[in-house]
Amino acid sequence: MTDMPGLKGITMNTAPEAEPHIYAEDDAAIYQAICGPDGVFEIGQQCESQALSNNKVRVKDGVIIIGGHFARIPYGDYIDFEIANGQAGKKRNDILIAKFTTTGSGGIDTFTGVVKQGAAVTGTATDPALTQNDLYQNGKIRELPLYRVKLDGLSITEVEPMFNLIPTIPTLNASLSELSETESAELRNNFNTLFGYAERRGKLVSITSVFSANQWTYQTSDWFTIGTLPVSMRPSRQQNDVAVYGSNQNEVTGLRVTTDGKVQAYFKTGTGQYLNFSISYLID
Repeated sequence: MTDMPGLKGITMNTAPEAEPHIYAEDDAAIYQAICGPDGVFEIGQQCESQALSNNKVRVKDGVIIIGGHFARIPYGDYIDFEIANGQAGKKRNDILIAKFTTTGSGGIDTFTGVVKQGAAVTGTATDPALTQNDLYQNGKIRELPLYRVKLDGLSITEVEPMFNLIPTIPTLNASLSELSETESAELRNNFNTLFGYAERRGKLVSITSVFSANQWTYQTSDWFTIGTLPVSMRPSRQQNDVAVYGSNQNEVTGLRVTTDGKVQAYFKTGTGQYLNFSISYLID
């Protein structure tokens, strides 16, 4: 058996006299494979921003990853980014970036915090261009945008986050646990008539109707409650304009789910054969 050319061992021991063979880019490739794209991790103050004046924005502690390379603003520390003066009557977008540079494989790497200044214009301001070489493919410069600082005249009007927040493994596990949760409920009106079923899978609620009859009578020219959802399935905002189909679709002019859990239909006439509908929405 012979060694495969180009296959570089990383997590392996070598002879004491061997030359160093593990570089930062080797570890970065592993971390990028695990953590994915650039961003800020859910630890500490997560690089929270604070505008101190119209010429200074502070970025607080946190852990940053760029192309698998880590950097840290230590706990309790911060970076103060200096913002150049704005111009009266003009708008400008400056970008606060974390910048990784390298001289090449096995070379010298640097991490810095930099302000990329945009152009001052009388109309809508645009962002300055960023350099985002692929470090895995031997790129030399990669800039991670942290915040967009909007200036209108001499004043900073907004500091907008631009980075992805990378969740921790416990956060991901909690999200997966929520997605695996299921719950079901029946939709019954005040006369205990079964109209349909509701099901929750994680944060997705789906409602379908099952009501069918040769002839049935209902309240007209008003919202008719055909069932009430449990608290865990109620939307934070009213859901409207859901799909409706069936023989009496021309008689139903509206369907909605209210924030207090009422599933309601609005009818034009007083009798029908069956009501079919479907509702899907996400809860908080």
